[in-house]
Amino acid sequence: MNPNIPTPHITAGENDFARTVLMPGDPMRAKFLAEHYLENAVLVNNVRGVQGYTGTWHGKRVSVMASGMGCPSIGIYSYELFNFYNVDNIIRIGSAGALRPEIKVRDIVIGMSAYTNSGYIRAFGFTGSAAPCCSYDLLRKAMDKAEEMGIRAFAGPVFSSDMFYSDISKQENEVLARQGVLAIEMESAALYLNAARAGKNALCICTISDSLVTGEITSAEERQEGFTKMMELALSIA
Repeated sequence: MNPNIPTPHITAGENDFARTVLMPGDPMRAKFLAEHYLENAVLVNNVRGVQGYTGTWHGKRVSVMASGMGCPSIGIYSYELFNFYNVDNIIRIGSAGALRPEIKVRDIVIGMSAYTNSGYIRAFGFTGSAAPCCSYDLLRKAMDKAEEMGIRAFAGPVFSSDMFYSDISKQENEVLARQGVLAIEMESAALYLNAARAGKNALCICTISDSLVTGEITSAEERQEGFTKMMELALSIA
């Protein structure tokens, strides 16, 4: 019996989560995936409306739970899943803004590493700069499966920003693009750091919801329910 369960943020029982958890930011995306893809999905967490479900996908047990927005939020949930609930793999399925012209809206970006302006790294006793990396095994599986499924996917560094709105965004975005960063999101750096510290596996798979190059943008409804290729790709490697 794990004395850390339930946690302040998750009321699920000790064996309620599968070894692999898909983690969108949006609780409604978690609900959509559970209802449309998982068989016999059971709600195992709903603290603060952060919905978590466990069911099966083609006979394999899989969970999905929202992370909320930003490094602090996914930091809490992924830490508890990795360290208290014996989860081995967390695959973030989120949205991101493209920084490069060759990456179009609705393309998929897979984060090999995560540049960040977050101070989350300091929680591990490190005071320098860091670009935490994904699990190579999950990355390889995802890229192979994307090719097999005919999905347009790019692998490379992403930028996990602590800020959605910033006076220096445009200038910073240009610098990042010149350094080969593919897209901006807000969670992967904390997820990768927690996975590394726990000796577990993590991967960020994002659908491009808007282009910071062209200004094209998707609707809130499409971001919630329309990014099904990303969901199917993540499920295929779960």
